[in-house]
Amino acid sequence: MESYTRILTLENEMEAQRLSSILDEEHIPHVVRSYHDSVYDGIFQTVRGWGHLEAPENYRDKILSLYENM
Repeated sequence: MESYTRILTLENEMEAQRLSSILDEEHIPHVVRSYHDSVYDGIFQTVRGWGHLEAPENYRDKILSLYENM
């Protein structure tokens, strides 16, 4: 199994879902991680962004290009 690294920070759930759909269509392995924590009522999302995307490092340039064109 390839190791995943943080590629970019996502600002909201819509952005996360849209990018995830694009990456699925391109068959690029990825994981979207939300910073929401019910214990702290989502406070980290207001400070750090909605969440981030992780993927194998060798896909970084392709993912960033797709994100910019989104």
